[in-house]
Amino acid sequence: MDEKLKYSLLRGELVDTQSIWTRHEKRVWFITLITGTCMLYSTRTTMPLLVPAVAAAQKWSKTDSGTVLSSFFWGYTLTQVVGGYFSDRFGGQRVILIAAIGWSLITFLMPTIIWSAGSIKSYAIPFIVAIRILNGAFQGVHFPSMISLTSQNLCPNERSSFFGLLTAGSALGTLLTGIMGSFLLDYFGWSYVFRVIGLMGFAWALVLRYYAMAGERNRIINIATPSRLSANRTPAETTVPWLRYFSRLSFWACVLTHACEMNCFFVLLSWLPTYFHDGFPHAKGWVVNMIPWLALPPCTLFAKYLTTRLLARDWHTTTVRKFIQSCCFAAQNLALFVMSRTSDFHTALICMTIIIGGTGFHNNAVTVNPQDLAPLHSGSVFGLMNTVGAIPGFLGVYLAGHILELTQSWPMVFSAAAGINLVGWIIFLVFGSAEAIV
Repeated sequence: MDEKLKYSLLRGELVDTQSIWTRHEKRVWFITLITGTCMLYSTRTTMPLLVPAVAAAQKWSKTDSGTVLSSFFWGYTLTQVVGGYFSDRFGGQRVILIAAIGWSLITFLMPTIIWSAGSIKSYAIPFIVAIRILNGAFQGVHFPSMISLTSQNLCPNERSSFFGLLTAGSALGTLLTGIMGSFLLDYFGWSYVFRVIGLMGFAWALVLRYYAMAGERNRIINIATPSRLSANRTPAETTVPWLRYFSRLSFWACVLTHACEMNCFFVLLSWLPTYFHDGFPHAKGWVVNMIPWLALPPCTLFAKYLTTRLLARDWHTTTVRKFIQSCCFAAQNLALFVMSRTSDFHTALICMTIIIGGTGFHNNAVTVNPQDLAPLHSGSVFGLMNTVGAIPGFLGVYLAGHILELTQSWPMVFSAAAGINLVGWIIFLVFGSAEAIV
């Protein structure tokens, strides 16, 4: 106990406003949160993977499919700021747990929901859309809660790299769905994919509740000052000065750049299986649903390494963020340009892999920028950023389906994504910053 107390006191000298995770707690929470992010994205990508099969069985049009896919993001936008606010106030782990139970249950019950909707004909799509909106609302709190949790429990110099690595869980979850989901789809049918992945989400929620959160009982608290979650927080910490944030161009550069990149990411996340299914019908499902996502974890790690190296060489944080984000947009736009002009399967697969890999650089630049701009309110600010970032999720995904319904033109979809990326790139280069606003 003396040794633990000594550790706590030493940490108190370094950071005088927070409770800090010990080394063991960092390992526990890192493994728990990256696994949770994996399960979150695994459940999120089940519908994009299965929509060709479900649409064929339920006789959906491309517009119907686009509406069902995009409706997830309608709910996703609703809970970003609220999730960040409650996480800043009461602890991100509690918000994450409640939400995980919700999105796991909906995923598990989705086959029953789709079959039941089929019996009400004209209201089938609106009913499924309503459930998808609810699913998006549950999932919308995850990332704001996670960034709030890490900001409250890590030293400032550890936050961006720790959170950046956690975002790699999105690729792992998509890989899990692509590999296991494709296998279950081929051999057992689409309903089993929902059931199995939903059960896995429940299993992770139990681990969070009875393993990671149980450790809080023995938590070593910094005795130098009260915890940020205590009742003695200052007004500056409990009230988010939104007007001050809204008045700064660096804040809006972060928000709008994130929205531009998320448009590209969400459109491809939702329509990638359909693109390969329509354009290359003989391609194996597990190949096209796995290989592009293999690039995201190593690209995230490389971007983290590059960020650390550049900061160690005394590059300004703002310059580093702009450089890393530029790597993302340059790679994605080049690949989108080639992809809109190729009919070769292997070229399209390589381009898609580069686009997904570019997101790893985004995760170490604009995605962690709220921790630079708003260290005291990172959960709330990230929530607002992700709310705006999710708007292209439902608009872009729906419009992509509408474009395909009218023109059958994938090049038009890819060119639009590249143009929006370019707008975000210019905005962040001109107005982006890593200087704290509050």
